[in-house]
Amino acid sequence: MMRKTLQRLYLSLIILFLYAPIATLMILSFNASKTRAKWGGFTFKWYLSLFDNRVILSALTNTLLIALLASLFATLIGTIACLAMRNMNRKGRAVLMGITNIPMLNAEIVTGISLMLLYISIGIRFGFLTVLLSHITFCIPFVILSVMPRLKQLNTSTYEAAMDLGASSSYAFFKVVLPEIMPGVLSGFFMSFTMSLDDFIITHFTKGPGFDTLSTKIYTEVRKGIKPEMYSLSTLIFITVLLLLFLSNRIDKKSTGKVSTEFTSQK
Repeated sequence: MMRKTLQRLYLSLIILFLYAPIATLMILSFNASKTRAKWGGFTFKWYLSLFDNRVILSALTNTLLIALLASLFATLIGTIACLAMRNMNRKGRAVLMGITNIPMLNAEIVTGISLMLLYISIGIRFGFLTVLLSHITFCIPFVILSVMPRLKQLNTSTYEAAMDLGASSSYAFFKVVLPEIMPGVLSGFFMSFTMSLDDFIITHFTKGPGFDTLSTKIYTEVRKGIKPEMYSLSTLIFITVLLLLFLSNRIDKKSTGKVSTEFTSQK
C-alpha cells in the first residue's frame, strides 16, 4: 500500500512539474494586467487584440502554412519510402531504417547548421522555401516510423487476391493497401504537423532575414519583453496540439483494436 502511494505521489510530482508552467501561461493569458506579478482581473482582451496584431498573425500564417505543406509532402514521401522498403530484403531494409533513425537521434542544431550550409553551397536564397524544405526533411522519419508498423501488419494475401481477380496494381493499392495503412499515415501526418509547428532551432538557421514563424518571433520578443498576446497565442497552440495528439492516439487505438479483433476472428 505504501509503495503504491509513493508511486502515485512520484507520478503526480512529475505531471505537476511538466504542466505547471503551461497552466501558469494559460492563466496569465486571461490576466487583465500586463505584469505577471499582479492579477488584474479576468479578461479576454488579449485574445481579441491578438487578432489585431498583424506581425503576430503574419508569423502564425507562415507557421501554419509551413506545417501543413511540410506534413503533406513528408507524409507522401514517407509513405512511398515505406512501400519501397517493404519490398527490399531484410538487410537493405535494416540499413535504411537505421539511416531513418539518425535524424531523430541527432541534435537539431547539427541538422539546422548542416541544412544551412547545404543551402549556401547550392545558392538557394533563405526564406520560405528553405524553411519548408528543412521541415519536410526532419518530418519524413516520423512518418516512416508511423507507417512502417502498419505495413508489417498488412496481409499481402488480400492484395494478391485483388490482383488475381483482375484489379490493376493502382486500384488494388487504393482499395486494399491504403485503407489498411491509413491509421499509420494519419498518425504520421499529425506527428509531422505537431513537430513542424513546434520547431525553432532548424527554422532559426534556415529562415533568413525578413521571414518569421511563431517560434522565431517569440524568441525575438523575449529580448524586448513578451507581450500578453503571446500568452493567448501559446494557449491556443497548446490546445490545438493537444487535440491533434488526442486524435492521433484515438486513431492508433481504434486501428490496433481492429487488427486484434480480425486476428482473433481468423484464429
